[in-house]
Amino acid sequence: MRLTLPIRDVQAATSRARIVRLDLGGALFPYRPGQAVFLGAHGQPHRRPYSLAAPPEDALQEAMLELLIGVDAEGQPGPHLAIEPAALVDIEGPIGRFTFPDTPSERHFLFIAGGTGIAPLRAMLRHALGVPHQALGLFYSARTPDDFAYERELRALADVGRLELHQTVTRAPDPDLWTGARGRVGRQDLQPLVHDAATLCFVCGPPAFVAEIPPLLEEIGVTRSRIRTEEWNS
Repeated sequence: MRLTLPIRDVQAATSRARIVRLDLGGALFPYRPGQAVFLGAHGQPHRRPYSLAAPPEDALQEAMLELLIGVDAEGQPGPHLAIEPAALVDIEGPIGRFTFPDTPSERHFLFIAGGTGIAPLRAMLRHALGVPHQALGLFYSARTPDDFAYERELRALADVGRLELHQTVTRAPDPDLWTGARGRVGRQDLQPLVHDAATLCFVCGPPAFVAEIPPLLEEIGVTRSRIRTEEWNS
């Protein structure tokens, strides 16, 4: 499906990412949690893939599509796109097979995100809140404490017991600014979030991050068939 949509609003997610909402108006855009779209400025041919960061039920209720878009030091995503309110963009999709199952048999779900890889996992997680489950966990790795997108929302879910949230940063910050975990993810970081071998796991982030997570999960006892992965650089 191809649509031309206006940008409804743009919000700062982190210093290196923006939350961009596209106004669907009366258009319908069905998709599955975890899928993406090709996106570019209206009328120009170059488009890049971006994950949809909100579940389909949110898109339907609010008549919008939500994206998490990485930007450079000047706050720009690149020559293919200008992210300003009211600007027109062309989208094509949905695309991708990295999705939350329609009727999962599992009841424990673990989402493992690196950087802006949180986008499709946030869509899945919000969707999973509405399906039968016993435990939802999120392990979120970012470069610095300022690089956690959707942190306030995620912490609010954790505070009321709806989400087990573990965070780590990979660049040593000022100890006064970050008292949480640091360094690359290890088996000991994931173990508390894997409640049994039937936990269904979703991993998204930079290629190196995605490559190193499945072996750690398998060491804990999760079978490879219950580990879903997606590499994401946008």
